Amino acid sequence: VQLQASGGGTVQAGGSLRLSCARASGFSLDQYAVGWFRRGPGSERKGVACITSNDGSANGDKTYYLDSVKGRFTISRDNTKKMVYLEMNNLNPEDAADYYCAATRGYSGGYCLSLSYDYLGPGTLVTVSS
Repeated sequence: VQLQASGGGTVQAGGSLRLSCARASGFSLDQYAVGWFRRGPGSERKGVACITSNDGSANGDKTYYLDSVKGRFTISRDNTKKMVYLEMNNLNPEDAADYYCAATRGYSGGYCLSLSYDYLGPGTLVTVSS
C-alpha cells in the first residue's frame, strides 16, 4: 500500500491548511485505520491525529488527537473521494513540521495514536510563519 500525503504549504500563524492522504493506487482507505504524524526540526515523529477503520463496529471511525491539537485539528474520512483529511486551524509555529500519513488495515481497537502502522507515506511540509 503506497500512501500519498499532500496539502502542505506555508501559512501565517493563525492560518489554516487541509492535508490529504490517499492510496497511490486509487483504492479506498475505508478499511484502514489512518494516522497523521509529524516530525519537526530536531524532534522525533509524533502522532497528531488518527481515525480507526470504518468497519461498522462501535469503535469504527473513532478519532483521537494529540492534546496540543485538540480543538484545532480535525481528522475525517471521505469514502467517496477515498481520502482522509487533516484539517488544521489556528496554526502556530510549533505546528511546523513534516506531516506524514500512515495506515494499517482493519484496526478499530480504540486509541490509535501509538499504533504501529504498516504503511507510511512520504511527508508534506507545513511551515508556519509568526
